[in-house]
Amino acid sequence: MKKMLTVLTTALTAGAAFAVLAPQNATAGDRDRHDDRVPLVIGHRGASAIRPEHTLLSYEAAIKLGADYIEPDLVSTKDHVLVARHENEIGGTTDVENHPEFASRKTTKTIDGVAVTGWFTEDFTLAELRTLRAKERIPDLRPDNTAFNGLAQIPTFDEVIELAQKKGVGVYPETKHPTYFDSIGLSLEEPLLAALKRHNWDGSRAPVFIQSFETTNLKQLRPLTRLPLIQLVNGTGAPYDLVVAGDKRTYADLVTPDGLRDVARYADGVGVATSWIVPVGPDGKLLQPTSVIKDAHRRGLKVHTWTIRPENSQLPVDYRLGNPASPTYPRATGDVMGWLERLFGLGVDGVFSDDPGIARATRDRLFS
Repeated sequence: MKKMLTVLTTALTAGAAFAVLAPQNATAGDRDRHDDRVPLVIGHRGASAIRPEHTLLSYEAAIKLGADYIEPDLVSTKDHVLVARHENEIGGTTDVENHPEFASRKTTKTIDGVAVTGWFTEDFTLAELRTLRAKERIPDLRPDNTAFNGLAQIPTFDEVIELAQKKGVGVYPETKHPTYFDSIGLSLEEPLLAALKRHNWDGSRAPVFIQSFETTNLKQLRPLTRLPLIQLVNGTGAPYDLVVAGDKRTYADLVTPDGLRDVARYADGVGVATSWIVPVGPDGKLLQPTSVIKDAHRRGLKVHTWTIRPENSQLPVDYRLGNPASPTYPRATGDVMGWLERLFGLGVDGVFSDDPGIARATRDRLFS
């Protein structure tokens, strides 16, 4: 009897361990069959709350924490290779300023109507970018991440895909500043689709979403791919391609019932700022939820929301914890699980999270 109990205990323990590890070791085919009734957890720039964003270190951490998808923002090098950076300006995310051989490349450019000074990926070949090392973008908020400064290179999109396929998760690439990159002859969409095709992730069942804050490039992509497209919707402002075209529509117009009907003609979902789901009042506290989720679902659109961050300063006032007088209060972890519970309860189909481990644990507890 004791031997039988030992065998059973061992089997149950192994089963429990497999249940925990399965998300990281599942095949790409398993991810194709994700239960649509269960919201996705998207590792925002990887696991950027605990590793410098858009590095393989960050993506690997996100996968281990249980992300269903990892999100690379894509910009182009001078030799037209797609790399993962939140912006094409890399002064804040690499050690380029410590490389005297690149000092003369510091310049000022107008990106989406805004003057930006620094170093830009489109002025470097991939080989030159490989000599740089990544660093934490917001060290005051995430000082622990600075321990990883200098350890990682800028990854290519191909490398991100290869990691995702090896570990059995999906990719959720964003084209950054597509109108700008078109203007300098470095269009992002063609190499994006080519990279996915090289890795056999161009079919309708591939675990890939393609997202953009602009509208024109998504409309151009629609007849070229069967992959789902996501229209990103910022909390303020307007898509830059519409601004350039003299179109007066704003992001607010995109999430009206009529706007969502138009989006549904070329996209499969919307990636909205959380403020479009639960607005924030002048005092920083949450107001009543909107009808955006219901309106989008009526038009067959998925609703993914961004960005869920664990720090007090990044959470609605309602979900902050601790002593506001403490100097560490802004970066202390608030009630991020409570905020996630609220969003999941409202019916979102996925969340972009800087700490996908917290999002995964909350999701699994609610939907198990």
